[in-house]
Amino acid sequence: MRAAGTHVIVVTGRMYQSVHRYLLAADLDDPVVCYQGALVVDQKTGEWLRHVPIPLERARDAMDAVIEAGFHLNAYVDDELYVAAETPEAHAYADLNKVEMHVVGDLREWLQEEPTKLVAVGDPHALDELEAVLKPRFAGKLFVSKSLPHFLEFAHPDVSKGSGLQFVADRMGFTSATTVGCGDGENDRELLDWAAYGVAVANAHPEILARADLVVPDVEHEGIAELFETYLDSRA
Repeated sequence: MRAAGTHVIVVTGRMYQSVHRYLLAADLDDPVVCYQGALVVDQKTGEWLRHVPIPLERARDAMDAVIEAGFHLNAYVDDELYVAAETPEAHAYADLNKVEMHVVGDLREWLQEEPTKLVAVGDPHALDELEAVLKPRFAGKLFVSKSLPHFLEFAHPDVSKGSGLQFVADRMGFTSATTVGCGDGENDRELLDWAAYGVAVANAHPEILARADLVVPDVEHEGIAELFETYLDSRA
Protein backbone atom coordinates (compact mmCIF):
# COMPACT_ATOMS: atom_id res chain seq x y z
CA MET A 1 0.00 0.00 0.00
CA ARG A 2 2.76 2.42 0.89
CA ALA A 3 4.72 1.58 -2.26
CA ALA A 4 1.58 2.46 -4.23
CA GLY A 5 1.63 5.93 -2.67
CA THR A 6 -1.28 5.30 -0.30
CA HIS A 7 -1.22 6.53 3.30
CA VAL A 8 -2.28 4.00 5.92
CA ILE A 9 -3.53 5.87 8.99
CA VAL A 10 -4.21 3.89 12.15
CA VAL A 11 -7.21 5.29 14.04
CA THR A 12 -7.77 3.54 17.36
CA GLY A 13 -9.21 3.80 20.83
CA ARG A 14 -6.00 2.38 22.25
CA MET A 15 -3.33 4.21 24.21
CA TYR A 16 -0.36 5.39 22.16
CA GLN A 17 2.06 3.20 24.13
CA SER A 18 -0.17 0.22 23.36
CA VAL A 19 -0.41 0.76 19.59
CA HIS A 20 3.14 2.04 19.07
CA ARG A 21 4.72 -1.43 18.88
CA TYR A 22 2.35 -2.47 16.10
CA LEU A 23 3.14 0.61 14.05
CA LEU A 24 6.84 -0.13 14.35
CA ALA A 25 6.30 -3.75 13.29
CA ALA A 26 4.29 -2.60 10.26
CA ASP A 27 6.82 0.15 9.45
CA LEU A 28 4.08 2.80 9.49
CA ASP A 29 5.23 6.36 10.11
CA ASP A 30 2.15 8.47 9.35
CA PRO A 31 0.51 10.20 12.33
CA VAL A 32 -1.54 7.87 14.53
CA VAL A 33 -4.93 8.73 16.03
CA CYS A 34 -5.32 7.30 19.56
CA TYR A 35 -7.84 7.40 22.41
CA GLN A 36 -10.84 7.65 20.03
CA GLY A 37 -9.31 10.81 18.53
CA ALA A 38 -8.35 12.59 21.74
CA LEU A 39 -4.65 12.20 20.94
CA VAL A 40 -2.78 12.43 17.62
CA VAL A 41 0.91 11.56 17.70
CA ASP A 42 3.66 12.08 15.13
CA GLN A 43 4.93 8.52 14.83
CA LYS A 44 8.29 9.72 13.50
CA THR A 45 9.12 11.94 16.50
CA GLY A 46 6.68 10.93 19.25
CA GLU A 47 5.41 14.53 19.40
CA TRP A 48 1.80 15.02 20.53
CA LEU A 49 0.19 16.97 17.70
CA ARG A 50 -3.33 17.11 19.17
CA HIS A 51 -4.54 16.45 22.69
CA VAL A 52 -8.14 17.04 23.77
CA PRO A 53 -8.54 15.85 27.38
CA ILE A 54 -11.75 15.74 29.44
CA PRO A 55 -12.34 18.85 31.61
CA LEU A 56 -11.60 17.86 35.20
CA GLU A 57 -15.05 18.48 36.69
CA ARG A 58 -16.79 16.56 33.88
CA ALA A 59 -14.34 13.72 34.39
CA ARG A 60 -15.15 13.63 38.09
CA ASP A 61 -18.89 13.62 37.35
CA ALA A 62 -18.42 10.65 35.04
CA MET A 63 -16.25 8.89 37.62
CA ASP A 64 -18.95 9.36 40.26
CA ALA A 65 -21.56 7.85 37.94
CA VAL A 66 -19.43 4.83 37.03
CA ILE A 67 -18.23 4.13 40.57
CA GLU A 68 -21.73 4.59 42.01
CA ALA A 69 -23.01 2.03 39.49
CA GLY A 70 -20.42 -0.45 40.79
CA PHE A 71 -18.08 -0.70 37.78
CA HIS A 72 -14.31 -0.80 37.66
CA LEU A 73 -12.83 2.41 36.24
CA ASN A 74 -9.62 3.18 34.34
CA ALA A 75 -8.18 6.69 34.03
CA TYR A 76 -5.55 7.77 31.48
CA VAL A 77 -3.16 10.65 32.14
CA ASP A 78 0.02 11.34 30.12
CA ASP A 79 -0.48 8.06 28.23
CA GLU A 80 -0.36 6.03 31.44
CA LEU A 81 -3.06 3.77 32.95
CA TYR A 82 -4.25 4.46 36.51
CA VAL A 83 -6.62 2.34 38.60
CA ALA A 84 -7.87 2.40 42.17
CA ALA A 85 -6.96 -1.22 42.88
CA GLU A 86 -5.50 -4.26 41.19
CA THR A 87 -8.63 -6.14 40.12
CA PRO A 88 -9.49 -8.75 37.46
CA GLU A 89 -11.04 -5.95 35.41
CA ALA A 90 -7.86 -3.86 35.65
CA HIS A 91 -5.82 -6.85 34.55
CA ALA A 92 -8.23 -7.55 31.69
CA TYR A 93 -7.45 -4.15 30.17
CA ALA A 94 -3.74 -4.01 31.02
CA ASP A 95 -3.09 -7.53 29.77
CA LEU A 96 -5.03 -7.02 26.53
CA ASN A 97 -3.16 -3.80 25.75
CA LYS A 98 0.17 -4.97 27.21
CA VAL A 99 0.62 -1.88 29.38
CA GLU A 100 1.55 -1.31 33.02
CA MET A 101 -1.16 -0.28 35.48
CA HIS A 102 -0.51 2.23 38.26
CA VAL A 103 -2.52 1.56 41.44
CA VAL A 104 -3.33 4.82 43.25
CA GLY A 105 -6.10 4.03 45.74
CA ASP A 106 -9.05 6.44 45.62
CA LEU A 107 -8.95 7.23 41.91
CA ARG A 108 -11.29 10.20 42.07
CA GLU A 109 -9.34 11.79 44.90
CA TRP A 110 -6.07 11.09 43.10
CA LEU A 111 -7.13 12.69 39.81
CA GLN A 112 -5.84 16.27 39.71
CA GLU A 113 -5.17 16.58 35.96
CA GLU A 114 -7.52 16.45 33.00
CA PRO A 115 -7.57 12.82 31.82
CA THR A 116 -7.33 11.91 28.16
CA LYS A 117 -9.95 9.19 28.61
CA LEU A 118 -11.93 7.19 31.17
CA VAL A 119 -13.05 3.59 30.68
CA ALA A 120 -15.60 1.57 32.63
CA VAL A 121 -14.87 -2.17 32.52
CA GLY A 122 -17.43 -4.87 33.20
CA ASP A 123 -20.10 -7.24 31.97
CA PRO A 124 -21.16 -6.30 28.41
CA HIS A 125 -24.90 -6.37 29.09
CA ALA A 126 -24.56 -4.38 32.31
CA LEU A 127 -22.42 -1.83 30.45
CA ASP A 128 -25.12 -1.59 27.76
CA GLU A 129 -27.54 -0.56 30.50
CA LEU A 130 -25.05 1.92 31.92
CA GLU A 131 -24.45 3.37 28.46
CA ALA A 132 -28.20 3.84 27.93
CA VAL A 133 -28.37 5.85 31.15
CA LEU A 134 -25.20 7.90 30.80
CA LYS A 135 -25.37 8.84 27.11
CA PRO A 136 -28.42 11.10 27.61
CA ARG A 137 -27.09 12.33 30.95
CA PHE A 138 -23.80 13.49 29.42
CA ALA A 139 -25.11 14.45 25.97
CA GLY A 140 -23.04 17.38 24.68
CA LYS A 141 -20.73 17.07 27.70
CA LEU A 142 -18.87 13.81 26.97
CA PHE A 143 -18.29 11.41 24.11
CA VAL A 144 -19.62 8.04 25.34
CA SER A 145 -19.17 4.84 23.33
CA LYS A 146 -18.16 1.22 23.57
CA SER A 147 -14.91 0.08 21.98
CA LEU A 148 -15.20 -3.59 22.88
CA PRO A 149 -18.31 -5.12 24.49
CA HIS A 150 -16.75 -4.96 27.98
CA PHE A 151 -15.26 -1.44 27.67
CA LEU A 152 -17.41 1.72 27.91
CA GLU A 153 -15.30 4.77 27.09
CA PHE A 154 -15.63 8.46 27.97
CA ALA A 155 -13.83 11.35 26.24
CA HIS A 156 -14.18 15.07 25.50
CA PRO A 157 -17.41 15.79 23.57
CA ASP A 158 -15.46 17.06 20.55
CA VAL A 159 -13.56 13.78 20.33
CA SER A 160 -14.26 10.94 17.92
CA LYS A 161 -12.29 8.90 15.45
CA GLY A 162 -13.79 11.10 12.74
CA SER A 163 -12.57 14.35 14.31
CA GLY A 164 -9.15 12.83 14.92
CA LEU A 165 -8.84 11.77 11.29
CA GLN A 166 -10.06 15.20 10.16
CA PHE A 167 -7.14 16.73 12.08
CA VAL A 168 -4.70 14.40 10.31
CA ALA A 169 -6.33 15.09 6.94
CA ASP A 170 -5.99 18.85 7.42
CA ARG A 171 -2.36 18.42 8.41
CA MET A 172 -1.45 16.07 5.55
CA GLY A 173 -3.62 17.60 2.83
CA PHE A 174 -6.09 14.86 1.99
CA THR A 175 -9.90 14.88 2.24
CA SER A 176 -12.71 12.57 3.20
CA ALA A 177 -13.52 12.21 -0.51
CA THR A 178 -10.29 10.26 -1.03
CA THR A 179 -10.51 8.22 2.17
CA VAL A 180 -11.63 4.65 2.81
CA GLY A 181 -12.51 4.09 6.47
CA CYS A 182 -12.40 0.57 7.94
CA GLY A 183 -13.99 -0.42 11.25
CA ASP A 184 -15.69 -3.02 13.37
CA GLY A 185 -16.69 -1.49 16.72
CA GLU A 186 -19.37 0.86 17.96
CA ASN A 187 -16.70 3.55 18.35
CA ASP A 188 -16.03 3.44 14.57
CA ARG A 189 -19.35 5.11 13.68
CA GLU A 190 -17.93 8.59 13.23
CA LEU A 191 -14.94 7.23 11.30
CA LEU A 192 -17.14 5.52 8.72
CA ASP A 193 -19.42 8.56 8.57
CA TRP A 194 -16.43 10.83 7.88
CA ALA A 195 -14.85 8.72 5.15
CA ALA A 196 -16.37 8.83 1.68
CA TYR A 197 -16.31 5.03 1.52
CA GLY A 198 -16.92 2.88 4.58
CA VAL A 199 -15.81 -0.72 5.02
CA ALA A 200 -16.83 -3.10 7.80
CA VAL A 201 -15.52 -6.55 8.60
CA ALA A 202 -18.18 -9.27 8.71
CA ASN A 203 -18.00 -9.60 12.52
CA ALA A 204 -18.55 -5.85 13.05
CA HIS A 205 -21.12 -4.23 15.34
CA PRO A 206 -24.59 -4.08 13.66
CA GLU A 207 -24.47 -0.27 13.47
CA ILE A 208 -21.16 -0.44 11.61
CA LEU A 209 -22.46 -3.08 9.20
CA ALA A 210 -25.46 -0.83 8.48
CA ARG A 211 -23.20 2.16 7.74
CA ALA A 212 -20.74 0.32 5.50
CA ASP A 213 -20.58 0.59 1.73
CA LEU A 214 -18.73 -2.74 1.66
CA VAL A 215 -18.49 -5.70 4.04
CA VAL A 216 -15.31 -7.80 3.85
CA PRO A 217 -14.55 -11.14 5.56
CA ASP A 218 -14.13 -11.14 9.32
CA VAL A 219 -10.90 -10.70 11.22
CA GLU A 220 -10.20 -14.43 11.29
CA HIS A 221 -10.26 -14.47 7.48
CA GLU A 222 -8.11 -11.34 7.03
CA GLY A 223 -10.79 -9.19 5.44
CA ILE A 224 -8.78 -5.97 5.58
CA ALA A 225 -5.80 -7.64 3.89
CA GLU A 226 -8.19 -8.80 1.18
CA LEU A 227 -9.45 -5.23 0.81
CA PHE A 228 -5.90 -3.92 0.41
CA GLU A 229 -5.06 -6.59 -2.14
CA THR A 230 -8.20 -5.84 -4.17
CA TYR A 231 -7.37 -2.12 -4.12
CA LEU A 232 -3.83 -2.78 -5.34
CA ASP A 233 -5.09 -5.14 -8.08
CA SER A 234 -7.44 -2.39 -9.29
CA ARG A 235 -4.45 -0.07 -9.78
CA ALA A 236 -2.35 -2.62 -11.66
